[in-house]
Amino acid sequence: MPDCRLKVFRCDASKKREPRFDTFTVRVREGMTVQQALIAIQENEAPSLAFRYSCRGAVCGSCGVVINGKPDLACRVQVSRFDGEDIVIEPLPNLEIIKDLYVDMVPFWEKYEAVRPWLIARQNNSEKEQPQSMRERVIYDSGVNCVLCACCYGACPVLARDGRYLGPAALAKLFRFLGDSRDARGLSDLEHVNAETGLWGCDTILSCIDACPKDVRPTDGIAAARRRIVGMKVKSLLTRSSDGKERAQ
Repeated sequence: MPDCRLKVFRCDASKKREPRFDTFTVRVREGMTVQQALIAIQENEAPSLAFRYSCRGAVCGSCGVVINGKPDLACRVQVSRFDGEDIVIEPLPNLEIIKDLYVDMVPFWEKYEAVRPWLIARQNNSEKEQPQSMRERVIYDSGVNCVLCACCYGACPVLARDGRYLGPAALAKLFRFLGDSRDARGLSDLEHVNAETGLWGCDTILSCIDACPKDVRPTDGIAAARRRIVGMKVKSLLTRSSDGKERAQ
C-alpha cells in the first residue's frame, strides 16, 4: 500500500511559539486508522506529539480530533478513506489547546455535570423495579449512544461565539433523562437550562448532528427538551387557573 502524508497541528501553550503544521509520511498497512498513524508518528518521528486515546474501539470517545475539516474519532477513521490525499489533523475547536491535539476538556465536563446527567428517580414506596415499555424507552434511546467525545461541542457555532452555552452534548444528555418516564425532574429543576445559555441558545444549524460519530442527534434532543419545558409550564398555568376558580367558588 502507498505511504500517506499527515499534516499535524502542533502547538504548546507553555511555550511562546507560533502554532504550525508538521508534515509526516507514514507507511500504510491494511486497516490502519488515523489514530494508529498518529501512534506511529509518536513512536518513530515525534515523541513529543500530544494527543488522547484509550480504547481504540470508538467506545471511550477520548480521541476526538478534526480530520480534514470534520470532527471525528481518530480510532474509527481509516487512512484509506482519503485515497492518497494529505490528511490534515487539528484539535477540536471551542476548547483551549494545551498541546498539539490535546485540549482542555474541563469546561466540557463542567457543563455536562451542570445538567445533572443522572436519573432523578420518582418516589417509589415499594421496592419493586420500575419497568418501561419499548415505547417509553425509544423516546430517549438515541442519547444513550453518546460517548462524550466532544465532537459536537467542537462543531457548535453557538459555542464559538458564546463560551457560556452548555453545548449540544450536555443538553442532549439532559433529554436522555428528562425523556425517561422514571425521571422526576420538574420546572424548578430545569431553571438553569431554561435560558439562552441553555436550551434556548441552540441555532438549530444541525452541525452537531453532522459531527456526531455515533449517530446521536443532539438537536432533536434539545428540541424535545424545549417542548417538554413548554408543556410543563402550560400544565402549571392550567393547574393554577383551575385552583383559582375552585377557591373563587
